[in-house]
Amino acid sequence: MSNLNHAGPRQHRVGLIRWATAAVAVLLAVPLAAVPSGAQTEGESAEPTLISAGSVTVTILHNNDGESKLLPDVESGFPGVARFVAAMRELQAAAAEAGPVVTLTSGDNFLASLELGVSLDREGPMYDSVALSGIYDAMALGNHDFDFGPDVTARFIEGFDPPIPFLSANLDVSAEPALAALAERGLVAPSTVIETGGERIGVIGAVTPWLSNISSPRKVVVSAVLDAVQAEADRLEADGVNKIILVSHLQDVNEEVELVAELTGVDVVIAGGGDDLLANPGDSCQPGEEPVAPYPMWVDDAEGSRVPVVTAPGAYHCIGKLEVTFDADGNVTAAAGSSIGVALDRDPDAMVQADVVEPLTAEVALVDSTPLGTSDVELEGRKPILRSQSTNVGSLMADALRVRGTHLAPGFGVPAPQVAVTNGGGLRNDSVIAPGAVTVGTTWDIAPFNNVLVSGSVPRATLAELLERALSALPRSSGQFPHVSGMTVTYDPDGTAQGVDRENDCELIEPSGTRLRSVTLDDGTEIVRDGEVTEGDPVVLATVDFLANGGDCYPLGDLAFTRLGVTYQQALADYIAEDLGGEITAEQYPVDGGGRVSALEAEDGDEASGDGAAAESDLVLYIVQPGDTLRKIAAAHLGHGSRWPEIFEASKGHQQPYGGMLTDPDLILVGWQLCIPLVG
Repeated sequence: MSNLNHAGPRQHRVGLIRWATAAVAVLLAVPLAAVPSGAQTEGESAEPTLISAGSVTVTILHNNDGESKLLPDVESGFPGVARFVAAMRELQAAAAEAGPVVTLTSGDNFLASLELGVSLDREGPMYDSVALSGIYDAMALGNHDFDFGPDVTARFIEGFDPPIPFLSANLDVSAEPALAALAERGLVAPSTVIETGGERIGVIGAVTPWLSNISSPRKVVVSAVLDAVQAEADRLEADGVNKIILVSHLQDVNEEVELVAELTGVDVVIAGGGDDLLANPGDSCQPGEEPVAPYPMWVDDAEGSRVPVVTAPGAYHCIGKLEVTFDADGNVTAAAGSSIGVALDRDPDAMVQADVVEPLTAEVALVDSTPLGTSDVELEGRKPILRSQSTNVGSLMADALRVRGTHLAPGFGVPAPQVAVTNGGGLRNDSVIAPGAVTVGTTWDIAPFNNVLVSGSVPRATLAELLERALSALPRSSGQFPHVSGMTVTYDPDGTAQGVDRENDCELIEPSGTRLRSVTLDDGTEIVRDGEVTEGDPVVLATVDFLANGGDCYPLGDLAFTRLGVTYQQALADYIAEDLGGEITAEQYPVDGGGRVSALEAEDGDEASGDGAAAESDLVLYIVQPGDTLRKIAAAHLGHGSRWPEIFEASKGHQQPYGGMLTDPDLILVGWQLCIPLVG
């Protein structure tokens, strides 16, 4: 398929969250003590209701997934951290006049990017630490907080003045010296107790059990979330703490919904990692977007107690304000609140502006503007596409790993790589880069992590296993999708997907899969033919250390790889400037990446999946944008809005990125991929 529409879509999640929206919409902000459990009705007061002289209302201010979006970009809708801090301080001051206030964040406090790269290169504390100092009472640890290894995690924590605790009940950091030293000081802990307004508030942290597969925690040991959180809640209750908040980073608020149903003793949950918008009518957080659920959601715990669950979009866009009323025994009797947007035109915090935004802006501009060359083709790097099919950004990165690995191999006494594989999840620009100048900043946008180029010998069967595993999520968009160099790969989309238990050492839970059909090296050597691995020598593979260590469940962790001394960002920059002579051409890098990883062509007469769907060659792919309807898309691309049923018929039944499928013509979600028949 060809591709239309170049704006980077924001993803909405479906599934449990849709169920939760329907199930709890009538419970939004309803005082629980007013009527018996299960008897709430629509239209009751949203104001917290005090039920005894011992009641207290605690204001919880929160956000999540700041991800180093420190600099403002009004055109792209990012307010920047200085405006966020100013808004947060105003909310804190106003709430403090009414009673106890707690300010929390639920993880992914920084993220690989050009901004973070500049921050890591500076002397002293990271800019992220400086910007956020003095704002929070406690912070949860997220998966991205370990992307650069535990030592950088420790540096981030040590940069806070005054120091605050960073929380995760299901992490054991004792084997990592820098984090273990912080744990001895109470700055890395399972939980903490915050004293505010005469109240003692327990706060527990938790991080996704997938941490070892999607980040780089090294010797940090991750345990099951439920048991760890429950044990910590029980311990806090035994110590007399009867108001307990969980700040968790489980990647999707649906995970918190499932967790709450098995917990007891946790009164409020602040989720992170999913970038989900919870909002009520009139809320100022991203008012143009459809919320996936009310703010707060209500979920019954294992004993039937209702627990408010909240989260927010990341990148310092929004602040959640939840007012929770507890009775004298610490039971939640009411909760109400709103999702508050950080205005793009508000005054920034003067100190953060001077100490962070202004120096960082100057340093980023200097690096960003350093030229590498030009491109005469659009570079397709949007997340849903990059994680489900070949693109030129993926092919460019894979070529950079293989070619730069070839240059560097003699100096390390290792053979030159024959092939390269990189994962879609490691490529992060999430946009179409227009033709024109390519700078160092461009390569940082594409390759922001601290991933190091490595090379090693891989048995043919292991390479086949890797590709089978990397293709297993299709047609769903997934970060494990492979982009390759030095070989072509074909797969059968109707084959059996390999099953992997990502939470337990990536063990196979189903047969090995039957999707991979062929792997052919550029010199014609067949590695896989008709789904069977051929006999022959191992293949020398270039990749990044994250994948070589078993990241994204790639089966490479038991093999020996040699680190070749450059990051994948540097490999990409050098490849463009030196090996391509500064010219990225459409001939070498077409938008579809040359189709290096492709599905088997359907037999003549076969139709694409979906009832009444047209043949795939007669379709173009469209990515749903905010404000789209089928009628609007049909008017723009088929000439008249009345032709919307053609798009519906061509698209219904297709599994969509991040789950779900089109079954209702009135329900399409931002980021979905729709098939549009070619106008003829």
